[in-house]
Formats: sequence, structure tokens, C-alpha cells
Amino acid sequence: YKRPAKVGKTSLIMSLVSEEFPDEVPLRAEEITIPADVTPERVPTHIVDYSVYSVNNKKSIEKVSMVSLCAHNERLFCRVPLILVGNKSDLVEHSSMETILPIMNQYQDIETCVECSAKNLKNISELFYYAQKAVLHPTGPLYCPEEKELKPSCIKSLTRIFKVSDLDNDGILNDNELNFFQRTCFNTPLAPQALEDVKNVVRRNMTDGVKDNGLSLKGFLFLHTLFIQRGRHETTWTVLRRFGYDDDLELTQEYLFPMIKMPPDCTTELNHNAYLFLQSVFDKHDKDRDCALSPEEVKDLFKVFPYMPWGMDHIPGIPLPVDSKYAFPVLSVTRNKRIDLQKKQTQRSVFRCNVLGARGSGKSGFLQAFLGKNLQGQRRIREDHKSFYAISTTYVYGQEKYLLLHEVMPDFDFLSEADLACDVVCLVYDINNPRSFEYCAKVYKQYFIDSKTPCVVIAAKSDLHEVRQHYSLSPHEFCRKHKLHPPQPFTCSTTEAPNKDIYTRLTTMAMYPHMAQADLKNSTFWLRASVGATVFAVLGFAMYRALLKQR
Repeated sequence: YKRPAKVGKTSLIMSLVSEEFPDEVPLRAEEITIPADVTPERVPTHIVDYSVYSVNNKKSIEKVSMVSLCAHNERLFCRVPLILVGNKSDLVEHSSMETILPIMNQYQDIETCVECSAKNLKNISELFYYAQKAVLHPTGPLYCPEEKELKPSCIKSLTRIFKVSDLDNDGILNDNELNFFQRTCFNTPLAPQALEDVKNVVRRNMTDGVKDNGLSLKGFLFLHTLFIQRGRHETTWTVLRRFGYDDDLELTQEYLFPMIKMPPDCTTELNHNAYLFLQSVFDKHDKDRDCALSPEEVKDLFKVFPYMPWGMDHIPGIPLPVDSKYAFPVLSVTRNKRIDLQKKQTQRSVFRCNVLGARGSGKSGFLQAFLGKNLQGQRRIREDHKSFYAISTTYVYGQEKYLLLHEVMPDFDFLSEADLACDVVCLVYDINNPRSFEYCAKVYKQYFIDSKTPCVVIAAKSDLHEVRQHYSLSPHEFCRKHKLHPPQPFTCSTTEAPNKDIYTRLTTMAMYPHMAQADLKNSTFWLRASVGATVFAVLGFAMYRALLKQR
């Protein structure tokens, strides 16, 4: 509240608390907190004695304009909602609204105006209800009273919500989708008659608000405009907050990055429900049913994202927003790695390989080769489109596994826990650069010599001439001394897609870290793993063709 004085502000507070008009009114009421269980919105309310205007005091009304200007300027910075309260309505026979309305029109930040009387308790509880509502469900971010339409940020948010709720992606919310939306936001479906009533309201006001007996985006936006115009802001805010928006109509960090409780030495993987969900998302946007997403279909898929995950708007690490409280669980926490080592087996299907090496050693080429790109194909990738991650499938003993490669930026003086936390390590050096191997040797001795993480040395650019490395031991001697595999030759300078055998080896080492190095060197072991991969790939292709024919 803002001053002037003697307009009954203290009496208002005391009347609310005691539910009767006080005989003796102090100059200022003590600060009061109303508990949540006695308020309409179920939130605690802290009341501080400040000021209101009196409907029978013209000077107090005149000062409201100045007060509103000050509050308007403050709102530009702190976004505090403002309502006007006219007290002592019992002393006049007429309303002061004609005088107040021009002020409200001048300052659009004013949420509402309430006339009340502390003496006869008229509109006292309503006053504090509107005050709570102005905070919890403000008009400002949603609606422009001058234009009588939703603000652009509100339209953008509601359009995304419409698209998420449009399960078949046909641009219309049918009865099933409207009920899905209703249950998502309000935990209850709409009765058939209620659905028809909603659509009839839209039909009467918009020619294209209802199509094929379903609600169009225009109709959806019209309904929310109607809610706000009729003072039902809480309906629109409930929808927005349920879909992850904050008071500034930005998706919250909690919604984008839900907290996952994960014990130490455990990992997370997408479970079967996640695969079904992602398959449904793919099918939803594969409009031509060709089992592939065209550039336009991919663009359509990512319209529900806050940013595009590549190109100029690339923001790394933004996941598909799925509210962890209500959506089915899509992540499974794997058991502790120590248990896997003890039992000499793992139930995991995703493994992480950190790729380390000096600058220019060929790490990026190693990642892109995993995705089937040879050197010529890699040269066509724009520098700002390159990723430090690559993930693809490998097959070990006929089992489909996923290997995630992470290129670690070379900084020998500091490697973070994330740089070191993985299932297998690749140490990459350039056989044509005499100073390249020294970095790998130092990193291994500093960070991995005593760890139980398997390490593999990659002799990259093996199509080039091999030079002597400026290190006390040659790469082969170093590996022999530390009981590592001999350096694995690798090149992506090929006419065909690069060979993927090394990735199968890495996945196998990640799956069986307990095995002795001698076992892993055994050619029969690798032959069994590779044959399993080939058989599974052939069967998988046959199954894919069969599914394609069915579609």
C-alpha cells in the first residue's frame, strides 16, 4: 500500500483478521501473516500496513494518480502487481469508479480496483482474494487490455502447449486430445456435453475455431482470451505452469532439467518406455510414412523445443521437455559398477568412452568416423556444427549396445571428474606428428595408471607416414610396459565408410573391464564378438525391411 493516511487502511487489516470493525484503531497495524489453510488460494499471505484511498476523500483519490505513476516505474524493474482499493464505501451513496477508471486506463499495470468498507465488512475478504490473485495469476504477462488480445509471448507459449497436446499432429484437438489436455492440466476429463459446450462457444464466436469437430489453434487461443477477459486468469496460468512455464513465460530449469536421484558409480539409461515414447514422437512427425524425417518434418518436431538443437540457435544439452512428475518414467538407474565387476557381468546397454589426445591428433575424425563419415564427408561439416559427442550402435555377441564417444578438450593441467568418469578411455595420437604421443603418455600416467578404467591407445592417421615420437618410449614399448593393447591403427581417409571394428572392441572392453588384457588380445574372443555383430546386423536389416513393408 502507498500513503495517504487516514483512509482506513489499518481498519481494513484489523477487520479482515477479527471479522469486526475495531472500536480503537492504532496508527499502524502490526505485520500479520495469514496461514495458507484459511485463504482461497491456499497460500500464506503476509500483510504490511501501507495505504489505500478513501472513496469520500477527493484528495486521497487525486494522490492515487501520483502513487500509480511511482508504482508503474517500480514495476518496470521488480514487476510487482498493483491493485487499487477504495475504502469507506459505507459513507457515500455513489461509486468512485468513474473517477478511478481513467487512472486505470492510463496505467495498464493496475490489475483491478475494489471498493470496500472496513466498517460493515463489505468486500473485505474479496480485497485480499484479489490481492493474492494479482500475485499468483497476473494479467500483465498474458493480455494487453488496450489491444484486447493475448500478448505475443503468451501466444507462443499456448501454441507450444497446443502442439504438444495435438497427439496425432493434424492441427486439431479432437475429443480424445482435449480430454488428454484436460487430465494433464486439471486431473479430470471433460464430460461429453461439456466438450460440446466448449466447441459451441468457439463456433459462435469464430468461423474457423472448430474444424472437423475438433478445436483449432485459433479456437484454443480464443478460449484463453475469453478466460482472461472474464477474469479467469487462473485457468490460463494453471495450464502454463503445468507445462513448465514461470511467471515470465519462460520454461523453468526444473522442467527442462528435472532432478534425477542417482547413487554414486551408477548411470542412467533410456528404458523401454522411453524407446516407445521416442518412436511415437517419430511416427507423429513422419507424415509421409517413409520411415524417415525430412528437413521440414524435423523442423516441425523441434517446434515444441525452446531452442533448435543445432545451427545458429544451438544450445547444447537441452533435452526433450518431459515433466518427470507426470510422464511415465523414461530413465532407469543401473546398478553400481562395483557390483558389475564382482559379478563379472553387466545389464547395461549404454557405455561411455572418453576420447583424449593433443590438439590435431585426430579426435574429431575418430568421432565422426563412428557415424560413418570418412574424411571427405567430414570436410563438408561446418566448424560451428561440429559436436564433442557421437553415439551409435555396436553389437557384442549379437547384443545391441550403444557407445557414446565424448571428445575431451586437451588440458593436461586440469581434467574434471566428467572428463575422467567413463567406462573406457581412448588415448589418440597422430603417427605423423612426433610430439603427439607425449600428451597421451602423460595423461595416462597422471590419471589412469591406477584406475580400473580400460584404456586403448589409438594410432590415428595411419594412412600417413609414421614418424618417431619424441618420448622416452615408443608407443609400442609404452603399451607393453603398462600392459595395454598395442596401439590400434586407425584412419578415416578412405573412399568407403571407415571401419568400425575398433568401436566394437571399445564396447567390449567397457562391458568386460574385469577381463585380463591377455584375454582381450585373444583373436578368438574378438572373432566371436565380431561374428555376433554381423549376424545381428543382418537379422536387424531383415526385420527392418519387414516392418517397412507392413507400414
